Formats: sequence, structure tokens, C-alpha cells
Amino acid sequence: MTTHTTLGVSGPQIFPLALGGNTFGWTSDRKTTFSVLDAFVDGGGNFIDTADGYSAWAPGNVGGESETLIGEWLSTRGDRDRVIVGSKVSQHPNYRGLAPDNVRAAADASLRRLQTDRIDLYYAHFDDPTVPLADTAAAFDALVKTGKVRQIGLSNYTGERVAQWLRIAADEGLAAPTVIQPHYNLVKRQPFESDIAPVVRAHQLAVVPYFSLASGFLTGKYRTDADFSGAAREGMARPYFSPAGLDVVNTLVDIARDHSVEPATIALAWLLAQPSVVAPIASARTVDQLPALIRAGSVTLTPAQRAALDEASARVKN
Repeated sequence: MTTHTTLGVSGPQIFPLALGGNTFGWTSDRKTTFSVLDAFVDGGGNFIDTADGYSAWAPGNVGGESETLIGEWLSTRGDRDRVIVGSKVSQHPNYRGLAPDNVRAAADASLRRLQTDRIDLYYAHFDDPTVPLADTAAAFDALVKTGKVRQIGLSNYTGERVAQWLRIAADEGLAAPTVIQPHYNLVKRQPFESDIAPVVRAHQLAVVPYFSLASGFLTGKYRTDADFSGAAREGMARPYFSPAGLDVVNTLVDIARDHSVEPATIALAWLLAQPSVVAPIASARTVDQLPALIRAGSVTLTPAQRAALDEASARVKN
């Protein structure tokens, strides 16, 4: 049975998997998006991750497509309190960066698209060194104080910058970040483990890794160069493709066979076994991809299996 966990020291109870919304409005149309969201919630899930920039990269899109579809789904289902919604600011084409005015305007735009009165978890998507960190921290604090945001998260920040934001929050009496969203998986363990994890442990922050399945590489579907042909995620998955990366996939396949699950399930279970990780983010383009993701929270790896994965992944250069 899957056990729910806490998002931060005093945050809400969440299912130990965040459903990634980056496919919504890109490789998943409206009907499929609704079906995936319904199946995720029916399977016990309650944590959805998106961003205001999803999916501006797709031809014909302008940004905000994912939030819009999630908002329409929330509106039609009428059960907003059942789910925890995380979104991000700094990458929408019309709201780039983390200047205070931009953060406020971007948050309001996200709220409109999501058709809700609050964002449960609002991330600074990428650090913006052009804006004083104290100004950005104050802008996020204001969103918390007005009730538009429940918790603050940081994504793609160095350990030093996370620590700096936390010091500012403590010195100025501001709402502090409680969640970190790093690029972290079996074939991308650095710089998280060496740079960010020590800060996470020191401040009891929750970790919600993105690219948990390395853009699909850790599912085992990219075993040869030819497998990338025509894949929508080729540009994101191909960088993981290497002899050492394939060794990790082969290890996943062997362990998955022992548990009678998919390799993706084991890759997510490995993340959940890491200190401070509360819910890896994984996307499902279609409903039939969901079961392998949802099962991760109910799989316990043996010490030998964890050691085998640790050893194989340690050989990957990143």
C-alpha cells in the first residue's frame, strides 16, 4: 500500500508522486489530459506539477497551455481541495524573470489560467541573478501573506543561492522556501548530491525532483540510437544516452523483473529511497503510462538492489 508523505515540515499530505504537467497541451491534447488527470486522482494521486511556461516551446503554443488545461479540469471536476497544485514563475514568454512586479503579475495570470484562488506550491523556476534576491524573496512572501500562495519552492537554484534565500527570509521575517525541485535521477546525480543536498538536510527541506525518469530514458524505451527516431522528447532524452547510462537501464530492467514491475517504477522507487525526496515528478502522456508511475510508492528496494543501482549510476558522468 502506498503511504502518503508530508510536503515539507508542516505542509499538506501528498501522494509520493507528483504528476508532471509538461505534456498537457503539448503531447497530450485536452481529452487525453483530462483522462490522465482523472486516472491519476482515481489511483490515489493528489499532487500535480506545472509551470506558467509549459509548453511555450511547442509550435503554435504561447505558454500557459498546461495551466489552462489543468484549470479547465479543476473547474469541471469541482473538487479543488482534493489536489495540491504546484506551479512556477520566470519562464513564460510574457513574464520572464523574477522582478517583484513580474512575480506578482505572473502569479495572477497563473491563478486565472488555473481557475483557482491559490497556488499550493509556487516555485521560482530559475534563478534570476539580475534581481536582488531580497526583492524576489519579499515578492514571494507577499503572495503568501495575501493567501495566493501556500508554500514557496525553488527550482534550478544552487545550494549557495538556496542558503542565501533562507538567510534573507530568517533575517527579514519572510516566508521561507520549504521545497526544492532539482534535476535529479539515476543518470543525473550531480550537482544535487554534492551541492544542494547538504542545504536541504540542514534546513529540513522537501525534495521534489524533476526529470525523474530522465525524459523517458529510464523507462528503457531508448536502448539503441534508432529508438530516438521521431520521438518528441529526443532532444531531452538523448543526452542521457551513453554506455554507462545503458548499464543503469539494464540494472533497472533486471530489478524490475524481480518485482514484476516496469523499469520506470524502480527508477522512481530509487528516488523515493533517497533522503529528503518526498515525491518525484513524472509525466504520463497517456493513461496507460500511469500505473508504472503510481506503483513506485508501494515498491521497497532491497539493500542489494539499491547498492546495484548506486554502483551503476555512480559510473555515469554528469
